Amino acid sequence: MRVGGLSLVTGFTWPRLLKAEAAQGKGRQPGKAKHVIMFNLLGGPSQMDMFDLKPDAPAEIRGEFRPISTSLPGLTICEHLPKTARWMHRATLIRTFSHGFNSHDPLPFMTGFTDLGFTEQFKPTDPPDIGAVCQYLGLGPRDLPGAVCMPCYPGSGENGWRRRGPYGGFLGSQYDPLFTLCDPKFPHEPKVKHYAPVRPLGEPVLPSFDGVPEMTLDRLDHRRSLLAQLNEQFRMATASTALTGLDKFQERAFAMLTSSSTRDAFDLSQEPVAVRERYGRHLTGSCLLTARRLVERGVTFVSVHQEIFRHYGHAYDMHENNFGMLKDENLPLLDMVLPSLLEDLDERGLLDCTLVVVMGEMGRSPRINAKAGRDHWPQCGFSLLFGGGVKQGHVHGATDKHAAYPTRDPVSPANLVATFYSLLGIDPHATVPDRAGRPIAIAHGGEPIRDVMA
Repeated sequence: MRVGGLSLVTGFTWPRLLKAEAAQGKGRQPGKAKHVIMFNLLGGPSQMDMFDLKPDAPAEIRGEFRPISTSLPGLTICEHLPKTARWMHRATLIRTFSHGFNSHDPLPFMTGFTDLGFTEQFKPTDPPDIGAVCQYLGLGPRDLPGAVCMPCYPGSGENGWRRRGPYGGFLGSQYDPLFTLCDPKFPHEPKVKHYAPVRPLGEPVLPSFDGVPEMTLDRLDHRRSLLAQLNEQFRMATASTALTGLDKFQERAFAMLTSSSTRDAFDLSQEPVAVRERYGRHLTGSCLLTARRLVERGVTFVSVHQEIFRHYGHAYDMHENNFGMLKDENLPLLDMVLPSLLEDLDERGLLDCTLVVVMGEMGRSPRINAKAGRDHWPQCGFSLLFGGGVKQGHVHGATDKHAAYPTRDPVSPANLVATFYSLLGIDPHATVPDRAGRPIAIAHGGEPIRDVMA
């Protein structure tokens, strides 16, 4: 893995971003949410095994798990989410996220758009995501990026495939998020490739800036932490001739990336041991803890993706061993990091102004297949929301007896994204220009779901 040069981070050029921001001077109306932390359960989490159990369905539908009561009277969720169950009185649970985009891209719930072929990688003509629009409007602190994506661009763990969703799209790559880098380690090999997950260990790290002398991991002193090594490289770079001739926007972009505010946000050694242990010393926990540190410093939009790394596990894409993958890895992991994040935000007075979104791009098929798995099912999935102006203790929509289709209040990606914009105080009917200068509505015609907004 190389850690030199933002050319490694698709199109991310802060000087262009800063020039656009200075030229526009745009803003927004006050919203209840000042920040968004979006946790993508990549692969398609199983709605009927997590938040919409159907205990009276036939065995080939209902599966192996039992429902348990939650802090919201009348609501049950999976028995393997006991800590999350204690937070459900603070949540809005949408049970009817529904669309027809059968692909493992976060594009539907990051842009609201689904009218694209699913076999291709990201294209610059794709629509911008929420983070890109926030940056286009100039939101966020002056010394930090407006949007961050961790632990890497989605798909980079699978031979560099660029999944559609978290990009500036037709607005331009200057509105891409800051994509962090990671070099995950795995404590052992999986018993079965892809369907016996091994938890990735590590932390997200910052890339270096264009013009900073390149460096590779094998050239770095392994006796020091990666962050300390990067700090030393940045110190050396600021004294080098690489900065000669930069204009004021480039200088500010360099200062933003190498500033103490940015580097401090990623320095998890500043956190108490108890906090590190609560989140877990693994890649997902480290990313969500970093997300809290970023919003604490004013970053508007942070997305964390449960990335698939080679053969070490298919995340929530559970075509085989659905119940083993959930029971042994995915549900314990979620039940560790989500309550930890919520508790941390709440203790710091940040939950009311931070919208936390937990969901995947689709649900899973009701019928269990011959390999004890569940297949793709975009017709129905869930979205779990906390803080940031959503109703507390609210369940939106209902599904049929197999959790296969909405029977009441279906929610489209456009409507969901329009809701996120509204909570941020951004008019979902606002437009941005595409590459031909045509005005495109940022939520693609979606209407906010008023029933989930406090």
